[in-house]
Amino acid sequence: MLASIFCGAFLLGGQTYAATTHTVKHGETFWNIAKRYGVPLKQLQKQNGKYTDVLFPGEKLVIPKTTISASEKDLLARLVHAEAKGEPYAGKVAVATVVLNRVDHPDFPDTIREVIYERSGGHYAFTPVQNGTINEPADREAYRAVEEAIAFRGLGNGSLYFYNPKTAKSNWLRSKQVTIIIGNHVFAK
Repeated sequence: MLASIFCGAFLLGGQTYAATTHTVKHGETFWNIAKRYGVPLKQLQKQNGKYTDVLFPGEKLVIPKTTISASEKDLLARLVHAEAKGEPYAGKVAVATVVLNRVDHPDFPDTIREVIYERSGGHYAFTPVQNGTINEPADREAYRAVEEAIAFRGLGNGSLYFYNPKTAKSNWLRSKQVTIIIGNHVFAK
């Protein structure tokens, strides 16, 4: 029952009924505001003509409209849960970031759904789609990781791939430039 309440709050909260402006409170940062509203930090700054991290209490910020639907967030959280179960939280954020980076990259499909369900050479890009674990419900940490990845969008090393070096058999994938290693996953571009 608790999971249903959380999932409902996640799916119905934030973006669907988000305010169009936000009044900055003492101690708030662009990062917490971006995560709260589920928008990329860089997009929030650009929308408000801000090129530094300086905010003042009482200042009004325009919150950009999100382009990620609640169902896409849920799908992404389920992928994160299935791909990164047992991995550190940073690894979960990085898995979600890979999907968002692919959406933004010209060599991949343009939506979260299309990236997750992409097939190449008869194989799905992500193992949980192939084996059906994508259909299992995500846990709270996976949803949090998705929100953080959305706020992080456009920052970082540009990872487009990840793999477990103990199980990956693709020499092509192993030839990609490593951007970071988190837990049992190698991230690359």
